[in-house]
Amino acid sequence: MKTAIVIGVGPERGLGAQLCVRFAREGHHVLVAGRTAASLEAVAASIREAGGSGEAVVADATSESEVQALFERAGDGLDLAIYNAGNNTPGKIADMEAAYFERAWRVGCFGGFLFGREALRRMRPRGAGTILFTGASASLRGRSNFGAFNSAKGALRNLAQAMAKEAGPEGVHVGHVVVDGAIGGDKIMKGLPQYAEKLGEAGMISIEGIVDGYVFLYRQPPRAWSFELDVRTSLESW
Repeated sequence: MKTAIVIGVGPERGLGAQLCVRFAREGHHVLVAGRTAASLEAVAASIREAGGSGEAVVADATSESEVQALFERAGDGLDLAIYNAGNNTPGKIADMEAAYFERAWRVGCFGGFLFGREALRRMRPRGAGTILFTGASASLRGRSNFGAFNSAKGALRNLAQAMAKEAGPEGVHVGHVVVDGAIGGDKIMKGLPQYAEKLGEAGMISIEGIVDGYVFLYRQPPRAWSFELDVRTSLESW
């Protein structure tokens, strides 16, 4: 059975979790990775109850040893690796603590380097595999009051693009998904209910629609690879 790793998994109605569910349905054994054991096990259990194969693995994306251990568990069947770690980190640059900025970079970019490097080391010898990174509106432009987040996501996009150019000739497909707007999942629906109400269902991106984009990239043949896909609602101003 082919193996997929998804790191950055939170609530069941979140993008990371739904990526796990979908690729398990596609026939992968999925390593469900993140920092909160209870959330990870809930997702893995849901996959198994549906007849799929899923395993919860607690791992900090910014820890080199933990990322390496995660990939060791994947074994030789690693076929797909998705880096979905990172949260929005707002704040004015002049008022920002250095540690806050550095933490945003470590999760948003450095973790992506560790994850992508370990995936490449296992995929290149076979000349096959797919590595996908989750981006945001911040990947493409700087915005007032989001200097840390913009910097981290912009750096991750450049890293992913460099990786795609290095790895493509060796048979490894690297892609980047720009999620341009609020996702209609638990983080918004439960965590920010007033904001969710303001946006309305039509103003939040469908999780299933985003996941469809990852599946599309994964299924592309080597003679028609895309590096980047952007996803937004029809109401989003861009």
